[in-house]
Amino acid sequence: MMKSHVPLPLLSILLVLNGCSVMPAANNPDNLTRPQTQYEARIVAPESGTALTVEQLAQRLADTDVVIVGEYHGHHGSHLLQSRLQTALYDQRPRQILSMEQFNLDRQPALDQYLEGATGETEMLEDAGAWDNYRASYRPLVEFARQKNLPVIAANAPADVVRCVGRKGPEYLDRISDTLRQTLPDDPFLDTPAYREKFTEALGASHRGDSTVSERMENTYKAQLLRDNTMAARILEARASYPGHQVLHLTGTFHSEDGLGTVALLKRRAPELSVAVISPVIWPASDPNPPLEQNREKGDFLYFIQPLPDEFKDPEREREAMTARFQRSANDLCD
Repeated sequence: MMKSHVPLPLLSILLVLNGCSVMPAANNPDNLTRPQTQYEARIVAPESGTALTVEQLAQRLADTDVVIVGEYHGHHGSHLLQSRLQTALYDQRPRQILSMEQFNLDRQPALDQYLEGATGETEMLEDAGAWDNYRASYRPLVEFARQKNLPVIAANAPADVVRCVGRKGPEYLDRISDTLRQTLPDDPFLDTPAYREKFTEALGASHRGDSTVSERMENTYKAQLLRDNTMAARILEARASYPGHQVLHLTGTFHSEDGLGTVALLKRRAPELSVAVISPVIWPASDPNPPLEQNREKGDFLYFIQPLPDEFKDPEREREAMTARFQRSANDLCD
């Protein structure tokens, strides 16, 4: 396959998307304090600025059909909050489904075998294609579900199909087997204008005039839509298989914040469902007040966490790392 000439800043974004001191009352009505560690999260109801405990949040969500928790992948504050909320929601409503972006739907049988006790954890990690940070980030959630005999849904689209749609375009779906195609949602590229605008803004206006980049960006956007539509469809399938159960869905925040992505598509596919979005917001060390005003629309509830450390300080090393990542991915063929 020919090497891509997509600018490295764009590559970085494409890979990322593949898919609290006492304050003045006016700025900080509940006198929130900035999280002191990477594990901590401060939960807020954005309309009022009211601080909530995990238990109070669970009480407010007790009657919600689908609870979607956005995350920054690998952030301990996100993952600890997800685990604590899972147990608090279970206490309110034991009929619960755990739905995860972090597993692809074609690996559901391997995940089920582990939940049934037929395989060990390492076997599951290999057979189910678990993410590298599974043990550090998602093990507690899956183990809680396993101990309580709760279903766990592999919600994402197959990784190789997503990758090849990103390279070849949506027509790639015509080349996959009928059996695999039937596992994907009808209208797999269902879209919303606001999401496209957000995606384009994330990539940056400077790339829009380049026809090669524009074609790649369009294909990457279609791959993003395939993920979001698949996750929305998988949530609805889970609800149909387990009537009356509450779904707790874990996903990268780009798929859910502002009520876009998976959330908007879920509401289009099933407008009768009640859906709540809980979105992370970084509270910078340089800001004495929680960044509430500019982030109110990101979710029905927000949680403030510390920023993650910079991956690189040396631009050349960052460039080399991003190039290496992309080249590894490019070695996988789309026959």
